[in-house]
Amino acid sequence: MSEAIYCFDTATVRFAIYPDGPEGERVVVEIAEDPLRDLFGADGGGDTLVEAYKANASIIDACALERHHEAPHHPVLLETRDFEAMEHMAGA
Repeated sequence: MSEAIYCFDTATVRFAIYPDGPEGERVVVEIAEDPLRDLFGADGGGDTLVEAYKANASIIDACALERHHEAPHHPVLLETRDFEAMEHMAGA
């Protein structure tokens, strides 16, 4: 099960991905509130943001992995725009 926490100071949900599999390197990633509200149905406080992440972890983690592979030495903060390509693919 995915572990995630709401970070009030940055208004993000923080979670980990493992680009090389479960035994590999742990990379901490954040997703902003906006995509969790606008795309993934969160409608309340921090708990609903975490629940929205958990309910959509496979999609969000895949996006995070893609962003990490594009720039492996930079922090990953997912915004709504990071999911736009996925929306277009889903609508095709």
